[in-house]
Amino acid sequence: MKEFLVELTTHVPEGTDPAEVERRRAAEAVRARELAATGHLGRLWRPVGEARSIGLWRAADEIELHEKVLGGLPLRPWMTAEVTPLEPHPNDPGGNDQTA
Repeated sequence: MKEFLVELTTHVPEGTDPAEVERRRAAEAVRARELAATGHLGRLWRPVGEARSIGLWRAADEIELHEKVLGGLPLRPWMTAEVTPLEPHPNDPGGNDQTA
């Protein structure tokens, strides 16, 4: 699988029922655990005080990433995503455990 750095920013539409927001956030947490279990989500961070998340995601290609991995997130209709494809760096102390 290829790796991608993805910055996700959630914009809840004005007037959205808070119960709907909470329902989607709870479903998002469940989905994130599922994606981690299948190897599609490696790490997820939130910069302190910000409403965006930065994650290390994996997929066969960018199409799969957008359509199947990110596309299945419950909050995706409210998100913008900036995707940066990654490649191994020759000085990476993590070694050569990536497959192209």
